[in-house]
Amino acid sequence: MKMRYMSAISFLLLAVLFLNPVSAGENEKKLLIGLIPELNIFLQRERFQPLGAYLSKKTGLDVKFTILSRYGNLIERFAAEKMDGAFFGSFTGAAAIHKLGVIPLARPVNLDNTSTYYGYIFVRKDSNIKNVKDMKGKTMAYVDRATTAGYVFPVAYLKEHGVSSPEKYFREFYFTGSHDAAIDAVLTKKADVGAAKHSVYDREKKENSRVEKELVILAQSPPVPSNGLCVRKDLDENLKKKLKDALLGIHTDPEGQAVLKQFGALKFIETTAADYEPVNQLAVKAGIDLKKYNWKNK
Repeated sequence: MKMRYMSAISFLLLAVLFLNPVSAGENEKKLLIGLIPELNIFLQRERFQPLGAYLSKKTGLDVKFTILSRYGNLIERFAAEKMDGAFFGSFTGAAAIHKLGVIPLARPVNLDNTSTYYGYIFVRKDSNIKNVKDMKGKTMAYVDRATTAGYVFPVAYLKEHGVSSPEKYFREFYFTGSHDAAIDAVLTKKADVGAAKHSVYDREKKENSRVEKELVILAQSPPVPSNGLCVRKDLDENLKKKLKDALLGIHTDPEGQAVLKQFGALKFIETTAADYEPVNQLAVKAGIDLKKYNWKNK
């Protein structure tokens, strides 16, 4: 079995093009918040810049975002670079709660009025793949080992359907680095099977008619919390309150409504550690210990 890894876009390029990360320890009024590479960096930049500017204005804090080259970096860099917070994915959020004791504050409500997402496993309609049995010996496109929809769910699904060693089940598997790239891999026949979060899949379907015409969804995960803002456990309580209040009240402000439109959400709602329990359960089914998990896409 052969495995290859598709690296993300250079982090150096990101540092130049994105939002000038700062060291959170230099000034308590500066907040460094990490972002996962859910989409390619240009789309992430377009989505989050207005939110950062809004939070800075409403809280009086200098809010800076820094995007990670891959999902697994977030836990390591959160601690190493003393980040104040991060918009964790559901899996990285669950792991950060276990490993770092981060405090969830808020998460967005999607345009379909949900505050959760789920994972899809999909194939091409012309692939003749109808079930797990048909996947044997094919090529699988995951997103990253540190994603619920793009790795943990498909592994749990395969194990629930009798595949004891998913990594040996495929002729080849690799990690695309983002959800949209995993969808494109199947669409362009670089992979036979793919996994991604439904919100990105649905977005791609609206923008590219080929997705609906050529792909079919074989499985769907239970709902897990949307990417939410969690902060370090020792962040000043006043700063926590400022951030949380700004997010929870953004939909009541005309300026905030414009930011939400750009961000692709209706509002933000309060989030707690208990909301991550479905992720914990999927991790158990996948045979993953959140406290000891190896994040590297080896």
